Amino acid sequence: MDNNFIPLRIAGVGYSVPKTVITNDDLTKLYETSDEWIYTRTGIKERRVVSGNETAIDLGLEAAKKAIEKAGINLDEIDCIIAASSVPPQLYPTLACTLQAKLGIKNTIPAFDMTAACTGLIYALQVARGLIGTGIYKNILIVAADNNSKITDWTDRGTSILFGDGAGAMVVTASEDGIDDILSLEISSNGAIGQMIRTNMPSECCPLVEQADEVGTGKIIMDGKEVYKFAVTTVPKYVEHCIELSGMKAEDINYLIPHQANQRIIEAIQNRLNYSDEKVISNIKYYGNTSAASIPIALAEGVEQGKIKLGSTAILCGFGAGMTWGGAVVRLREGIC
Repeated sequence: MDNNFIPLRIAGVGYSVPKTVITNDDLTKLYETSDEWIYTRTGIKERRVVSGNETAIDLGLEAAKKAIEKAGINLDEIDCIIAASSVPPQLYPTLACTLQAKLGIKNTIPAFDMTAACTGLIYALQVARGLIGTGIYKNILIVAADNNSKITDWTDRGTSILFGDGAGAMVVTASEDGIDDILSLEISSNGAIGQMIRTNMPSECCPLVEQADEVGTGKIIMDGKEVYKFAVTTVPKYVEHCIELSGMKAEDINYLIPHQANQRIIEAIQNRLNYSDEKVISNIKYYGNTSAASIPIALAEGVEQGKIKLGSTAILCGFGAGMTWGGAVVRLREGIC
């Protein structure tokens, strides 16, 4: 890397989940299923979902406040906001701009959304790394927030058992001690297989022109078997690639913090790295797949519960619609959570 590239520090992390819990037993009221059927296939027992007027904005705001507090910076020190979200409550104003207003940030800083589905946090981290590394900005707030329950087809057992809502936030800053908390970071995509997971938005043509053959439902459509095959073949190898780029060995890294999509996929990565259960952070049992928020939620909650000791290193990895995927080997300093 360029010697003039400014290193990045992960300064603070926070998370937020809704209070409303939907258990596997609750889902039996919607279609034929059972707790055993869902748990054995996914590792999920329950998920949190927004209720009433609650949205990803509320979750993202709470997570952002926690991350900013842990980072120990003032609101007027934030130079940029990046929101990673697949399901913002509004397409515009963007989630990032709405959070800027609700946080009370008076400075007219850039705030924008980006969509890389469940890989959103890692994509946003790569963008923030470039903006800080080249000296354009110094302090960036990343917020990954989704309320997938609002676009889930609750008549489709194959997809509705998977998703939950939540938000995670991360403040990253220019490292003042010259130590880079990003040891390696890579992101990728393959649009040729993007139809594995898709959401066709509701729309209609101008009444003066020919109408489209199909109108989107706005619901998540997923080929679960193909997604599973993609994940278990692509992500473990990519994680190994990121470890190699970091100059470390798998056994030297303290924790694996993967996207919480399916416990079987997490286990495939764990087995590839030959990691013990203590090194793998998994909370999918209680939250389901919270999309871009799942990695920062797992990180922040892992520290909160004492599963992650700070002053350590971790592998962050994820995959999602697009298809997108990415991984990062990072330092976890004292005080970030």
